Amino acid sequence: MFNLIFLEGSMEGLGVLIFLIIMGLFGVPIVLAFIGLILWIKNKKKGAKICWIISVIYVLISLGICGSMM
Repeated sequence: MFNLIFLEGSMEGLGVLIFLIIMGLFGVPIVLAFIGLILWIKNKKKGAKICWIISVIYVLISLGICGSMM
């Protein structure tokens, strides 16, 4: 009848899936915070603050809305 391949077998790909979910939640904010740090060092304070604010908002949204769906 129906192929139950998703219900059978080992969970060897589960670690990769969890890693991708975590990188989806925290990957972009880490990159934005790093760019903000580089801008802060180069004395471009306004751009650094904007990058940090965007990364914090991204984390709040991804953990709030997307985190509640998991």
